[in-house]
Amino acid sequence: MNTKKILKNTFKFGLIAVALPMITIMISNWLVIRNTKDKIYQSTNEVPFNKVGLLLGTGKYLRSGRVNLYYTNRIKAASDLYKSGKVKFLLVSGDNSRKDYDEPTEMKDDLIAEGVPVDKIFLDYAGFRTLDSVIRCKEIFGQEEFTVISQQFHNERAIFIAQKKGLKAIGYNASDVAARYGFKIQQREKLARVKMMLDLTFGKAPKFLGNKIEIK
Repeated sequence: MNTKKILKNTFKFGLIAVALPMITIMISNWLVIRNTKDKIYQSTNEVPFNKVGLLLGTGKYLRSGRVNLYYTNRIKAASDLYKSGKVKFLLVSGDNSRKDYDEPTEMKDDLIAEGVPVDKIFLDYAGFRTLDSVIRCKEIFGQEEFTVISQQFHNERAIFIAQKKGLKAIGYNASDVAARYGFKIQQREKLARVKMMLDLTFGKAPKFLGNKIEIK
């Protein structure tokens, strides 16, 4: 094989290596948006009623020590949804994998500060990933229809997971943040959607299940 042919083949393989991940990201993103676009709501006036709102967790503070705007906007959205009568209960699902890191409890405290009664809040301490939160909402808390509360990009992914698991989920969007502030999150979301497709394809299960908890 001559040098020219070797270079030509190398270029082809290199092009495929670059193009394939980009195509995978584009297809994953397109599938998520197409399948969830009619399940997303921006206004409490328009969003249908569900017994439970599934509030997806995130940390209150960034590594810099500043307050995480994704967090504060989700708290407000969940509070607004409850106060508008569009959900009766809030299920807060987040990460509590360490003693010094407890997303659900911190979010509960801030929801109470916003006026949500403590007996209307349930906590899921094993919502380590969006997939875990969605599946556990059914398997542990017995909900097959619910309203996901997060930013739109996150709601879309959660609803897509729910659809593939035979659940009826809609999303109520918390306010997003400025593009510059959330650039890294938006880029990470593209990869998260690809990983989600792989998890669904191979039947990835939540890290923990456990005893059932009745929301009433």
